[in-house]
Amino acid sequence: MDDPQDPGTFAWPSTQPVQPLGGSGPDWGPAGEEPDPGLVSEDEDGDEYEDEPDEPGGARAGKREKHFWRELLIIVVAAAALTLVVKGFVAQVYQIPTGSMENTLQVGDRILVNKLTYHFRGIARGDIIVFSGQGTWGPDAPPPSSDPVVRILDDVLSGVGLRSTQTYYIKRVIGLPGDRVACCTDGKVTVNGVELNEGSYLYPGNAPSFPFKSVTVPPGHLWVMGDHRGDSDDSRYHTYDAGGGAIPENEVVGRAFFIIWPLSQFRDLPIPSTFNQAALHAGSAGAALVGATAVGGTALSAVAAVPVAGAAAGVGLLGAPWLLLRRRRR
Repeated sequence: MDDPQDPGTFAWPSTQPVQPLGGSGPDWGPAGEEPDPGLVSEDEDGDEYEDEPDEPGGARAGKREKHFWRELLIIVVAAAALTLVVKGFVAQVYQIPTGSMENTLQVGDRILVNKLTYHFRGIARGDIIVFSGQGTWGPDAPPPSSDPVVRILDDVLSGVGLRSTQTYYIKRVIGLPGDRVACCTDGKVTVNGVELNEGSYLYPGNAPSFPFKSVTVPPGHLWVMGDHRGDSDDSRYHTYDAGGGAIPENEVVGRAFFIIWPLSQFRDLPIPSTFNQAALHAGSAGAALVGATAVGGTALSAVAAVPVAGAAAGVGLLGAPWLLLRRRRR
């Protein structure tokens, strides 16, 4: 047995020393607790570093929710902006208020009007167009507001197609600038002496027109008529107005090319075959429009094939799956 008094002997302590309570050693926390392994760690070299504390689950969920609503707001704003651009410069939906274009267009039909077509090709005979009566058939728009703020706001809203004080009409183009339009030869309307076979689009039982003398369409104007000839206030009734009943080309908004509502009427509005007669295109007005049906009817109409009223919803439907997928992955 080792003698504790003998300096040449070594005695092992029976117990390990106890760390004092509240010790401040580098490896201990308050009140003798072991350090949180998530807060203090050692790297491979033995150097200590402090980890970021784990974020509570509620805080993470809150951040995800915040990101979700922010991204949803971005989608909605982008959709609204796209709708304004499309409506102002590409296409717009109009509702048919009267029966002047029956049976091609019924009262209450919603039609899609392409505003781009005539930037790429000229107006063609047989096109169904929407145009303003400003300065011609009327009624004229009221004078602008005397309040400059209101006037600027009106200009902005009108520029993007959200507001208008003008009256719009929808008719079929029969004569182009320089054309001679008359009725009747063998009971038919003629253009440059060529008879139009209008049975495919005239209202059943209607005569092509009441007789009127030959009219030469002035430069920059169009002779237009409704398909319901017995109930259409068209060029025939405005021969004493400016243009002799013809309407200015610069008042044309665009070409009606599709009926989008009701679903029973859902279809396109092609140019009738009678307007493709070679003799009609012999003059200078018609020569430039050979092939206009193919260029402006199919290819360019596809630019605005989605109803404007559903543009925001369409963008939302496209963006929502992406947004929800991102949310799930977080």
